[in-house]
Amino acid sequence: MEQKLDYQNELSGKIALVTGGTKGAGKAIAERLKNAGAKVIIIARNAPEIPDEDLYFISADLSKAEDVKNTAREVFEKFGKIDILVNNLGGSETPGGGFAALSNTDWEETIQTNLLAPVRLDKAFLPQMLENKSGVIIHIASIQGKLPLHDSTLPYAAAKAGLINYSKGLSKEVSPKGVRVLTVSPGWIMTEASKRMMERISESNKISVKEAEKSVMDALGGIPFGRAAMPEEVAELIGFLVSPRASYLTGTEYVIDGGTIPTV
Repeated sequence: MEQKLDYQNELSGKIALVTGGTKGAGKAIAERLKNAGAKVIIIARNAPEIPDEDLYFISADLSKAEDVKNTAREVFEKFGKIDILVNNLGGSETPGGGFAALSNTDWEETIQTNLLAPVRLDKAFLPQMLENKSGVIIHIASIQGKLPLHDSTLPYAAAKAGLINYSKGLSKEVSPKGVRVLTVSPGWIMTEASKRMMERISESNKISVKEAEKSVMDALGGIPFGRAAMPEEVAELIGFLVSPRASYLTGTEYVIDGGTIPTV
């Protein structure tokens, strides 16, 4: 059957939820889905600096099971359903210094945020998707799932590797029941936080910002494209994957890293 797709308003009538949706790539993803016609819910610990009345904000710490439970209750009371779930929340706050510098708390908190929070959110919203025999779940992982940086982000890399594997397993279970599950693994993204980090590296090492950016790319083994991704570029990929145009795609990991990973 031939599908007629409206690219300008292709998510009209859809309810989308984006975690970590107030900053960086999460903010860009939320805006991309909104512009495609979806009603978008964003979740983060802190409210966006510039409120957007077209984005429904819920304050929650999704590393805590109780906050996930309360968030799901509010979403269902307000909207009744979720069609698109983008598990974008993630990050690393562990210290440098390699394995020996990492405490049990560093490991536990990182895994709670980067692996268990998406698992709990899926558990909260997936049953309703299965009941409707329709839905899309996106897990935002990282190239560190395959290219770990040992100095300070090993727990993050391990959690993202677990998320990639979990996402594949979940897709095999629920895709036959109408729910698509996909993984997106970005490389370095030039968010506002990344820009501030470049400025700090520049100041502390008495080098230019461009030289600071090159030092980070060198630490990653080089980025053939020559720069970090922009948040909007990651958001555009997500916008396609959750759309009807990607209706046959499930169970796959999409890497968007400018060619950073040196293997096929």
